[in-house]
Amino acid sequence: MNRVIPGLALAGCWLLLLLKGSFTLFALVLIVGLVIGAYEYGKMALSDDSFWGSAVLAFLSVLPLLSVATTPQLGISGGLVLAFLLLSFWTLGSYKKDFDSYGFFSRCSLGLLWVGFLGAHLLLIRGMPDGNYWLLILTGITAGSDSGAYYTGRALGKHKLSPLISPNKTIEGAVGGIVAGMIVAILLAFLFLDSVPWLFLLFSAIFLAVVGICGDLVESVIKRATGTKDSGTILGGHGGILDRADSILFAAPVLYYLLQLI
Repeated sequence: MNRVIPGLALAGCWLLLLLKGSFTLFALVLIVGLVIGAYEYGKMALSDDSFWGSAVLAFLSVLPLLSVATTPQLGISGGLVLAFLLLSFWTLGSYKKDFDSYGFFSRCSLGLLWVGFLGAHLLLIRGMPDGNYWLLILTGITAGSDSGAYYTGRALGKHKLSPLISPNKTIEGAVGGIVAGMIVAILLAFLFLDSVPWLFLLFSAIFLAVVGICGDLVESVIKRATGTKDSGTILGGHGGILDRADSILFAAPVLYYLLQLI
């Protein structure tokens, strides 16, 4: 129950936000989510007593999103450049003997790119025509793929997908997850989109499911490298924000640029 109740509550709130929430409300909620996610990453990647370091990283990571929301003429690139420059100044100002400045800079840069830059694409999608519905489809693909992979893997899984990174994931589970994500995408598109480019949708669903699996594995790499089980505890039995958003953070930019093509 400690997983079911928070999971249903989270899904319900996200559904209401996409279907009934305004662009401004979505931006505010996304800012909070990315700040928490970047802070979780900082606690994993930086030292154990890294409250202020994680807080500063969270602020820097949200700058691409703030740039999109407040200065569309600069867009996501302007916020990313500003955040990277501030991170550079922060690293130089923190430089001292026996301090792994290169490691610090590299880890913070990864968090800035992963959480801040990739996450800001969710707002870019929301601002597109039918963007809220495409976000719902994206969520359905990643969530459906995750659930499909879990149950298919338990029932049929025999061949390990990436045993050194995530021993429980199987090739059979990945295939089942991709099929489940594709089915959910078709159902949601049929319900919410007036005109559906079906060939585009099928290709995108498969591609996004694969990218989502990649995002999940990348977070597993980070967890193994930092000795972390969950990114946080804010979602109870579901862990932290990054534990739930690892796939969608990777898939959101891919969907945005695919939509730009059509």
